[in-house]
Amino acid sequence: MKNFIHPHYFNVAAIRLSSMVWKVINYFSAYWWRVNIGGRCVFRGKTIFRLLPGSKITIGRRCAFNSNHRSNLIGVYSPCMISTISRCARIEIGEGCGFSGTVIGAALSIKLGRNVRCGANTLITDSDWHADDSRTGADKPVEIGNNVWLGYGVKVLKGVKIGDNSLIGAGSVVTRDIPANVIAAGNPCRVIKIIENEK
Repeated sequence: MKNFIHPHYFNVAAIRLSSMVWKVINYFSAYWWRVNIGGRCVFRGKTIFRLLPGSKITIGRRCAFNSNHRSNLIGVYSPCMISTISRCARIEIGEGCGFSGTVIGAALSIKLGRNVRCGANTLITDSDWHADDSRTGADKPVEIGNNVWLGYGVKVLKGVKIGDNSLIGAGSVVTRDIPANVIAAGNPCRVIKIIENEK
């Protein structure tokens, strides 16, 4: 079979076509939910936006959202979901970020810097989500710096700050602050290596 009729090229064409359709659908959805979203964002599948009155979601330019099961070959279990769960909540996402089946839910404040990569099936939340249960604690803001990479299945929980350029290993549960320029992993997540700058 000749290279120009290889199944790969049909797949690429189908992805590009569907991405154009999903872009229109998702930009309309963002407008409907009053999400402030920058230009040149890319969508594969339907991203779920939910915004309570009095809360705010801001998404920078050139972000990418993989939301269908085949949009990432490592496997995506659910669409990207970005939601505020209280009326005072704020979500800020910097430009150039990428998400695959990522869930971001804020009751207070979640801030992502520029070029944050969220691997498949990641979770970022500043809340325990069950305010009616006396065992839950207070909501605490989450802040993730620039150029951070969250590996497959990472969970970033309330009150956490992750410094610039750090990498969080697959399957980690981040319950405390992680400094800049490190590799961290585990449950609970801890620093395992400092990233040395190479000249």
